Amino acid sequence: MAAPYIQASDVEHRLDWVAMADALEAGHRAAKPVISDQMVRRSGDILLSRAAWIDGMGVAVKSVTVLPGNPAKGLPSVHGAMLLFDDATGAVEAVIDSGLVTKWKTASDSILGARFLARKNSRRLLIIGAGVVARSLIEAYRAMFPGISVTIWNRTTDNARQLADDTGATFALDPQTAIGDADIIASATMARDPIVRGEWLQPGVHLDLIGAFTPAMREADDAAIKRAKIFVDCRETTVEHIGELMIPIAKGVIEPRHVLADLRELANGAVGRSLPSEITLFKNGGGAHLDLMVGKVILAAWKAI
Repeated sequence: MAAPYIQASDVEHRLDWVAMADALEAGHRAAKPVISDQMVRRSGDILLSRAAWIDGMGVAVKSVTVLPGNPAKGLPSVHGAMLLFDDATGAVEAVIDSGLVTKWKTASDSILGARFLARKNSRRLLIIGAGVVARSLIEAYRAMFPGISVTIWNRTTDNARQLADDTGATFALDPQTAIGDADIIASATMARDPIVRGEWLQPGVHLDLIGAFTPAMREADDAAIKRAKIFVDCRETTVEHIGELMIPIAKGVIEPRHVLADLRELANGAVGRSLPSEITLFKNGGGAHLDLMVGKVILAAWKAI
């Protein structure tokens, strides 16, 4: 039987945000993944390939192209697919649309980080950005924190207003005020210059940084990094690869030892938030091991149809 090609329309109605976060948490208690990333550039365009093997779970390779000029042509900026291989035989189990995997991986990664690090009584969520990721973050955070209110800020106010209208959220005009009012801040932008300023952060806030994925990108400034207790989803795919941490480390603002734990360590008992007044920062790097974990859930959902 040929391996299926699975798209969102096939399985998404069977997926659940909290259950996906549960699967990621359980996956971090499995064997330690072997991870490899490759990035190929053509001027401002990127081909990103990420592979992972988790003994007992399987193998995944996801390749995506990121072409920032595509939206001007009426096309998505990201295209790709993921191959899922059987752990025992190496046979191809499925080809899964990369957008489906990335959507569920990215937001589930973030809400799992928030489960460990945000205050349990968090009631106000600020989303920075108004793109596809922002929309899925709203869904995911509402599932993990029922009743949470959502505010959206985006550089282009019309985009924030439209997303707010579509999702029943509100939109903000002033980022400083919106950041200062939030219990959780989830930033999903393509920023190279920081948006989140450390002096705007209130005690107890949880900062979820999603957008940066290259050495030149970052969403929070040095003051924010220095004030926060820092956590990542995976040390191997963030600390030496993404500007959010690489830049302040190179400047001597922080050292690698200031990254206190990753999701694998948190899932296996490492201490996250200790005090309600602490500022926690979670860098969502979205490694291939997470793609694999999500892909196995998606394949199981497809098989159950």
